[in-house]
Amino acid sequence: MSASTTQRLMPSFWHQWREDVGSVFERDPAARNWLEVVLTYPGVHALLFHRVSHWLWRHNWRFGARFLAFIGRFFSNVDIHPGASIGARFFIDHGAGVVIGETAVIGDDVTLYHGVTLGGTSWNKGKRHPTLGNGVMIGAGAKVLGNIELGDGVRVGANSVVVEDVPEGCTVVGIPGKVVHIREAGQLNPFGIDLDHHLIPDPVGKAMACMMERIDVLEAMVTQKSAEERYSDCEADNQVCEQDCPGGRVALNLTSKTTTATRLMG
Repeated sequence: MSASTTQRLMPSFWHQWREDVGSVFERDPAARNWLEVVLTYPGVHALLFHRVSHWLWRHNWRFGARFLAFIGRFFSNVDIHPGASIGARFFIDHGAGVVIGETAVIGDDVTLYHGVTLGGTSWNKGKRHPTLGNGVMIGAGAKVLGNIELGDGVRVGANSVVVEDVPEGCTVVGIPGKVVHIREAGQLNPFGIDLDHHLIPDPVGKAMACMMERIDVLEAMVTQKSAEERYSDCEADNQVCEQDCPGGRVALNLTSKTTTATRLMG
């Protein structure tokens, strides 16, 4: 490698490293100073190793790239394939158990927590790992699998499994991951990065509440009790509104008509 080439590369590496380390202070309140972050943060270690191994990979020094990635994994417990493309200010909190596949593409200002996997679902040698937009946040233990795309600002709840594309600005929870468009308001990070990964809706809980409401309507048919009374009681007790359980009023009206007709015939 010539001296001129080294002079062109080193400023780029140093600029990336400074941004990577600096981003830790924006997303981890436990970070106190640069020396502590550089020496004790495994996520930072893994990323610093990856910046160099990725450059080697792109210049067809494949064995050197893989060996350097292996060393980085040994020290950080983070497995990043040197072929993965990672944008600026990437942060892995805690680092332990994170796996990023060869064809993964990660945008700027992305945050991963421990145990996250960006994995593939195909034996084909083409693009088989996820693409993450800018500002994506993935909670602890989540798995994002296959050649799918997560738009800018997407949040993935802890331990979710995402196997389909996610539109920009949405939240994904569950196994398999379900897109939830409702966003509960949290305190905005002063740096504009959304770290409120615990403020997520509960679609399963809402579905169960809807089911209980419908069961209550059916019980009204059996017991000949006024469906309107049953519905009112359920709404008062569980605070389940028509918006959360669409169609509940329709079922109620049909039940009321059926009960009235039965009484008239009787």
